[in-house]
Amino acid sequence: MSTPQPQSSSPQPSGPVSKDRAYRSPAGISGGVLVLALVLWLGIDALVAGDGSTRWKALAALVFLVPLVAAYTVRPAVFANDDRMRVRNPFRVIVLPWSRVDSFRSAYTNEVFTEGGAKYQLWSVPVSLRGRKKAARQEDRRAVGGAGGAGGAGGRRRGSVLGGMGQFGSRGDGVGSGAVEADGPVRAEADKVMDELRELWEARQAAEGSRGEVTVRWAYEVIVPVVVGAVALGVLLGVG
Repeated sequence: MSTPQPQSSSPQPSGPVSKDRAYRSPAGISGGVLVLALVLWLGIDALVAGDGSTRWKALAALVFLVPLVAAYTVRPAVFANDDRMRVRNPFRVIVLPWSRVDSFRSAYTNEVFTEGGAKYQLWSVPVSLRGRKKAARQEDRRAVGGAGGAGGAGGRRRGSVLGGMGQFGSRGDGVGSGAVEADGPVRAEADKVMDELRELWEARQAAEGSRGEVTVRWAYEVIVPVVVGAVALGVLLGVG
């Protein structure tokens, strides 16, 4: 992965800054909180009930694991406004003005590419193959329902009833009502986020406020305790 050029000293445009839209992974945050709770429970128990080197090992393990788990689960986020996108990954923060973004790609991971060819993964927008399959099944059912509804008055009545049920959430399969159908094909949540980012980029890439340079900042507040905890734990385990 190539490193972008340092930020230029060109003056920043004056004017109001639009509010950021935040994109996070609820599943990742929930899982991270549970893992952190387990790590803290075991670590604090070892600190209280342990003796001798056990307490030091537990302390080193906490210093190593807590920031590491938080970095991969709670920390990742993508913030986007009218001028730029800020990607907060486990160990870096990347600021991408829209004028410097070249494209987005969604395969097994969601990624953004710059004009210089650098690639950055969007950790907070994970791809769910299960979600894509579910969306595809819902789209197939919706297409079949639409075809059946066009076959006659009875089909139209059935489609109306099913649409009304979907609108009020009585159905469990997630199929929306006619208003939802008008929005386009059914998409997985991660794909919807990527669609929003693409639309914002296409609308704002030529704007005056979207100019600037790509900047990358390493998250030393995460890296330093992880390294210190790993070294300390390794030494303690080696000494015995």
